[in-house]
Amino acid sequence: MSTTVKSEQKEKAAHTSNKELAAFIGELFSFNSSLKLFHWSVTGAGSYAKHMALDEAVASVLDVIDRITETTYAMVGDLQITIPETKTPKDIVKHASDFYNYVEKHRDLFPEAFSQSIIDDYQEAIQQLLYRLVRLQ
Repeated sequence: MSTTVKSEQKEKAAHTSNKELAAFIGELFSFNSSLKLFHWSVTGAGSYAKHMALDEAVASVLDVIDRITETTYAMVGDLQITIPETKTPKDIVKHASDFYNYVEKHRDLFPEAFSQSIIDDYQEAIQQLLYRLVRLQ
């Protein structure tokens, strides 16, 4: 195989990876926005606890999103991030649990140990949110 073909394959793989990274980061931003949308619509029994748990999660998750985005830019260069349309979730516990699993499924996009650590922090923030939503009503 010629070096030109190898170089083209490597560039194509990097481009695909950058697209996947950009899509993943866009989903992180969308999830954060979905938490805020739910936060604004909380009413009824236990609403203050939910409201505060969501407020804390939004801040925690946003900080981690910033860290993983800046670290990814440093590692791979510019990304074309698009934030998907975001709707208010109906069941916030299911929504957060499902997103935790989504993040776990895409963990392999970040091979470096320090990037994995940032993803750990992101998942920890989701678990803290779930704890507060389920246990602290």
